[in-house]
Amino acid sequence: MQTMRAVVFEAPGEIAVRERAIPQPLTDEVLIRVAACGICGTDRHIMHGEFATRPPVVIGHEYAGTVVAVGPGVADLCEGDPVAVDPNIVCGQCRPCLRGQVHMCRNLAALGVNQDGGFAEYAIAPRKQCHRLPAGVSLRDGAMVEPLACCIHGMDLAGVRTGDRVAVIGGGAIGQLLAQLARLSGAATVLVSDMVAARRKLARELGADLVWDPADGDPTQCGGPLAGGVDVVIEAVGSRITNSQAIAWAAPGGTVLWFGVTPPGHLVEVEPNLIFEKELRIQGARINPFTHGRAVDLLAARRVNVAPLITLEIGLEALPGELANPSPNQTKIVVVP
Repeated sequence: MQTMRAVVFEAPGEIAVRERAIPQPLTDEVLIRVAACGICGTDRHIMHGEFATRPPVVIGHEYAGTVVAVGPGVADLCEGDPVAVDPNIVCGQCRPCLRGQVHMCRNLAALGVNQDGGFAEYAIAPRKQCHRLPAGVSLRDGAMVEPLACCIHGMDLAGVRTGDRVAVIGGGAIGQLLAQLARLSGAATVLVSDMVAARRKLARELGADLVWDPADGDPTQCGGPLAGGVDVVIEAVGSRITNSQAIAWAAPGGTVLWFGVTPPGHLVEVEPNLIFEKELRIQGARINPFTHGRAVDLLAARRVNVAPLITLEIGLEALPGELANPSPNQTKIVVVP
């Protein structure tokens, strides 16, 4: 029996590299040799027991790799094909699915969350979850398809119009992707706010018009180009402070997109009168319904630059320590099995 290394979540606070049998693809499944799998905030939530899952499970849901075997019924992928994986598997039969709201599926399952995922040398995925990567899109960049797909959904909901002012709070990988998408959507001014100078520098290099250190206060109150407020404020941190900050920065009639994921049970202090007076729209965004293919197309067309966002690559053995004690000031960390 051939074996592989995999990172397994076994209980809250307990994640370890284990030897496992290399799985074999069943009907309509493919076996993928994983080339790269990104670390997501969800992985840290899982480690701390803050996200529903079913241990023991191989975590990791942002991954790409090469097909090495296919199961019965798979006719349009073959050995050697490069693919990115959409981890979210929906039932297609519940009320949200039948209404086109597949991301709200009542029976949603996710590779790397409650089914084995990509922090392993090999991974099984249903054929329908695999998107072939075209020439010119590397497997390393393919690991960024899933977060980019989520950002596309968020941008669809944010409703950025040509000429809008947009502020993105948070210059991590997600914030950098959202800022690039805001430019593509026609924003006249895009600001990225982050405490880390290196992330502000990266945002400027990737096309942000303005960068901001939140220690300097509120950019809408400083007499600059955002005086009077921001048409679309996107919170990409997932903290109570920045969620409140987004409401304060919004212009009358503006939209606030809470994209960052706060830990369950955390509450945000909101002054309802601000929502009333400014007639704000507060919008959430959940995963990636029907956007995975669009993400692949954007990368193939070189309209979004993801390569500079990957600032650290580690092996499987280093992952448990990285989840427990994150490396400081990194934008995106990718595991290369």
